[in-house]
Amino acid sequence: MYASFGTAGSCEAFYDAGGKSALEMPKWLSEHNLDCFEYQCGRGVKISDDAARLLGERAEELGIALSIHAPYYISLSSTDEQKRKNSVEYILRTLHAARCMNADRIVVHSGSCGSITRREALSLASDTLRAAISAADEHGFGDIHICPETMGKVKQLGSVDEVIKLCQIDERLIPTMDFGHINAMTLGGLKDKSDFEAVFDAIKNKLGSERAAGFHIHYSRIEYTNAGEKKHHTYTETEFEPEFEPIAEIMAERGATPRIICESAGTQTKDAQELKKIYINLIERER
Repeated sequence: MYASFGTAGSCEAFYDAGGKSALEMPKWLSEHNLDCFEYQCGRGVKISDDAARLLGERAEELGIALSIHAPYYISLSSTDEQKRKNSVEYILRTLHAARCMNADRIVVHSGSCGSITRREALSLASDTLRAAISAADEHGFGDIHICPETMGKVKQLGSVDEVIKLCQIDERLIPTMDFGHINAMTLGGLKDKSDFEAVFDAIKNKLGSERAAGFHIHYSRIEYTNAGEKKHHTYTETEFEPEFEPIAEIMAERGATPRIICESAGTQTKDAQELKKIYINLIERER
């Protein structure tokens, strides 16, 4: 088995080539030797059931694995009870769309800390996530993985440790390790290979070998300030971090096969191809 590579949404080249809709993305990705696609519902779940089913059918025909990014405004850790209840509803809507398109996982933001402590925020997020899992089971979506994501701003909830603690709630939860976010939140904490290895080790030690082998990855170079994440960049803008080679090396050495979603700014397809090339070259070298 190999890791799979794909894009978050559609790149500029897709539209320049005449692409009109995400329904065309499976064919586009297949033609560019990529394996997965993360449909974007950041601003709300607006895709119709029929369109979702058609996307799923086209993806299945071409061997493209699907995931969905849930709405950005989900806040598992909000101090407002109604907002937390709304977040559970938004997760259910995302899961429904995932069911229609046969996506096997959804990525979810955990929220922010605001005026409360990180410990208090984590407690609220944990309770909301438990409610979401219960609601998912009740509606028949329990087989679709919810994937809490590491965040990029210092005051957001979603460090590596916090995401792992959320995923300890249920074995079906898969962590989304956004290495650009991790680097931004830690103000450049991913430098040496050992820094990246610590992320892989934390998943294995706390969540087990299965999730360590097949977790979800977001990757892009991200500019940051003292507050954390500022802006996504392209892979060729090498003045920004983190590097991808250490991630690929660890995957190759450990036989890990995560799903890597490229979130570069407008060049997702080209950059995902480059990431895959780096990984494949390392796999062949390991052999």
